[in-house]
Formats: sequence, structure tokens, C-alpha cells
Amino acid sequence: MRVASPRPIADWSRTTGLHSAAHPAAARAESGPGRVPDMVLGAGEIRFMSEAERWTVIEVSNQSTGYCPDVTSWAEVARALDAAELRRPTRFTHEVVFRRCPECQEHNIVREDDFVCVFCGGDLPAVWNVDPTA
Repeated sequence: MRVASPRPIADWSRTTGLHSAAHPAAARAESGPGRVPDMVLGAGEIRFMSEAERWTVIEVSNQSTGYCPDVTSWAEVARALDAAELRRPTRFTHEVVFRRCPECQEHNIVREDDFVCVFCGGDLPAVWNVDPTA
């Protein structure tokens, strides 16, 4: 037996560019072809629901292993969603903490405040350090 959702739901990945524009792509894609902004200020996954004849953001995260954005990127994401006049949560509904290991240079997802590299056992910094321009 198949149970239909009462409202259509759409899952997308997104990047947020320098001019606070959201660049959506199909779910689980880092970005659509030709849609990557010059400077990525936010990235992650987003879920929409049709509500009262308009789309509403019901889930949004910074989960992007390609860009590894900091949780502080929420301000840029919120600005882009506001510019698109979308209803949205007040913060990421799922925050992911990314760090690059200073010893082996691998990217890590920090879980349960355990700032230890899963690849080499080295200590991970308390502050975000995955900026590709640094």
C-alpha cells in the first residue's frame, strides 16, 4: 500500500553566492551545471513543502562535503531565502561541523564535540578551517 504525502515535497542541494542568490540543484548534487557562484558563501541541502499555494522551506542544512561550509553560513543562507521570499526556519535544522586536520589535511565531520581526526587521530581545531582561499 502506498501512502501519498498530503503536500508535495521537493529535495534540493543549494549553494549561496556572493550576491545572496540561491543556486538550486537536484538533491545530492553539489551544484547544477553552470550554476556555481564565483564565491560560495553557503552550501548544503534544503527541503521544500508546498503550503497554502506557495513553497516553504521545511528543512535546511549546511551538509555539503564538497564545500564544507561553517555553521555561521546561516546568515547568508537566510538572506538568500528571504530575497526569494520563501518562508524558512530561524536556523539550520541540521548543523554539520566541518574541520580540516592540520596534520593529514583530510576533511572531517565532527560528531558529539569530538574534535579528533578520524583518519590520523590528530587534534582538530575548535574554529572552522576549511576555507579553500586560505
